[in-house]
Amino acid sequence: MTGNPTNALPRLESAGLDGWMVRLFEAIDEANLPWITALARHCESAFADALVDLVPSYTTLLVVFDPVRMSPTEARQKIAGLLADLKPDEDLGTGQVHELPTFYDPSVGPDLDRVADHTGMTVEQVIDCHSSKTYRVFALGFAPGFAFMGLIDPRLECPRLDTPRKKVPVGSVAIAARQTAAYPTATPGGWNLLGRTSARLFDREREGFSLLRVGDEVRFVSVSREEFERQGGDITPMEAAV
Repeated sequence: MTGNPTNALPRLESAGLDGWMVRLFEAIDEANLPWITALARHCESAFADALVDLVPSYTTLLVVFDPVRMSPTEARQKIAGLLADLKPDEDLGTGQVHELPTFYDPSVGPDLDRVADHTGMTVEQVIDCHSSKTYRVFALGFAPGFAFMGLIDPRLECPRLDTPRKKVPVGSVAIAARQTAAYPTATPGGWNLLGRTSARLFDREREGFSLLRVGDEVRFVSVSREEFERQGGDITPMEAAV
């Protein structure tokens, strides 16, 4: 692997008898993704039937394999061989582009005022800043269909809540640090809620279940309350939803 400025990386870390965590980078950066998608693609080919799962994140790729078909030592050697000649994917334009209709309002985005205070922006500027950028899906996890996306404008950077909410409503659009996401199901959560999308992010009837996949691009499109409701969005106020 060439082009990685950190000499100690990439590094393989044991994830049990059936997995290796490949740490390619230490810090979140949009430039990481072409390396991670390239390694995932090569692993699919090299491991073939022995491959059980690949879990990409901002800086790592978890490779899960069948230990009956391949020993941990063999798997490690195979990954090391792939890393030696790894080159980043030149074209990530194969991912889908999604527009998520989003109703930004304190009734469904109770942290809008707090984020505005923290960033020194008005609420309108927060909404414009969040909805004016296209985000890349870096990883799926936390909950089925939950996509970690980035990177948000640095002016909008805001820490997680000190105390997570016990229940965040379905479709809630949120930010934390340089990341953004939308909750596909009602779960606990500590991110700052800006609004709610009517998009169905997780559907058991959909192939693959998740609307979003790693490498996809996402835009949050600001819509009126009327349009949000027309598209089936849940307008239940936050106070009643928690």
